[in-house]
Amino acid sequence: MSSPEGEIIMYPDNALSAGQLAIMAVVVVASLAAWLTLVLLAARPSRGTPAAVSTRPREEESGAAVTRLSHAAPPADKAAA
Repeated sequence: MSSPEGEIIMYPDNALSAGQLAIMAVVVVASLAAWLTLVLLAARPSRGTPAAVSTRPREEESGAAVTRLSHAAPPADKAAA
C-alpha cells in the first residue's frame, strides 16, 4: 500500500477495536467453558445400566479379579517339583 505522497506504509491501522477484542474474549471464554464441561462429563462415573441389560458379575466391572489361595497347598510350580 502506498500513500499519495509515495511513502510506503507497512502496517496501516492494525489496532483492533474494542468490539473486536470483546468478541475474541467471548469466543475464548465460551470455548474454554465448553471444553471444561466436556472434560467433566467424560470424567464422571457412569450412572450404570438397568439390571436386565447388565449381566456381568461385579468383579468384571472393576477389572480386578479376586483369587483366594489356600495356605495349606504349595504353589503350583513347587508342587510339580
